[in-house]
Amino acid sequence: MAKRPARIVFAGYAPVHFVCFQPIYQRLRRMRGVDVFLSGGREAVDGRPALSATRLYAPFRVPRERVLSLSQMRARDFDIVFCAHVSGYFPRNDQERVQLFHGVSFRNMAVRRDVLVYDHLFIVGPYMQRLFTGQQMLRESDPRLVPIGFPKLDRLVDGSLDRRALLRRVRFSGRRPILLYAPTGQVGNSLEHTGEAVLERLKKTGKYDILIKLHDHPRDQSVDWPARLEPLLDDHVRLVTDFDVVPYLFLADLLITDASSVSNEYSLLDRPMVFLDVPQLLANMRKKRVSLDLETWGRKGGATVQWPDEAVEAVASALAHPRRDGAIRRAMARDLFYNPGRATDAAMTWITRRLDEIRA
Repeated sequence: MAKRPARIVFAGYAPVHFVCFQPIYQRLRRMRGVDVFLSGGREAVDGRPALSATRLYAPFRVPRERVLSLSQMRARDFDIVFCAHVSGYFPRNDQERVQLFHGVSFRNMAVRRDVLVYDHLFIVGPYMQRLFTGQQMLRESDPRLVPIGFPKLDRLVDGSLDRRALLRRVRFSGRRPILLYAPTGQVGNSLEHTGEAVLERLKKTGKYDILIKLHDHPRDQSVDWPARLEPLLDDHVRLVTDFDVVPYLFLADLLITDASSVSNEYSLLDRPMVFLDVPQLLANMRKKRVSLDLETWGRKGGATVQWPDEAVEAVASALAHPRRDGAIRRAMARDLFYNPGRATDAAMTWITRRLDEIRA
């Protein structure tokens, strides 16, 4: 007797969540005997407008028949549900819940007991695994800990990205060093303080091509940052509107950030970084009692600066000495990520085996 098709659903509330699942989704869509669906969205809250599942996935051009509203998803049964946000959205009878995580930063906001509602955790790397076991949330031998890595980042290091094509996409010549500014979306981020002035001063040097990648769902919605930054934009300063930061990390010669997970992701390339200090954001994290960790890796992969002029000097110095802090960045990458370039393969091996077990 033929096996019934496996039923899988991914549910999230922000585009970045799906970006983390997208490499797996693309592989599942090609598998025989697997029906994969997407769901999610969010209600209007804290000044943010509501977002339907249809609108959430529209930029990714997935087949509309594969997108379910939250109510439709909750009325169905699935074998596995994947989520990349801790609170999750779950169907009526989800047999297995898998947490993908949507990044790993020194704020470690996903490392908390709430995540134990999942049956399996696709652990990003040894560092994350130590946090879960060191804080006695899970034993080292717990089968819920699945060492997968971060499929979103495979393209960053697997040789599939084309620098010339990316230069054409952003309309840069490639003759100037390319800087990527990517702040976190937490309240107190660098854009709310020094970031705008840093961009202005870097532009005035006339030395760089600059990409600005804003967070896709910032907590503070009171400022329309794309509109506010528009006067800065020209042939050498571009605003990135794509949801996937990976191609722009690949293109950048230097990353400027604050407390975003992109700094950890960028460590895989072993290129210079400059961190804009965000003391209020860090103080807020400490008040929330999250697993803030500035001691292990934190901002050790580059220089941390407080003032705009200091940032300009740090950028010039880091580009002049790109190997500085390289040993730290390489050690970071080894500790932060399992299976770099092959995480999707690892995930698909696990998924295929698990589906066979579920449907046996």
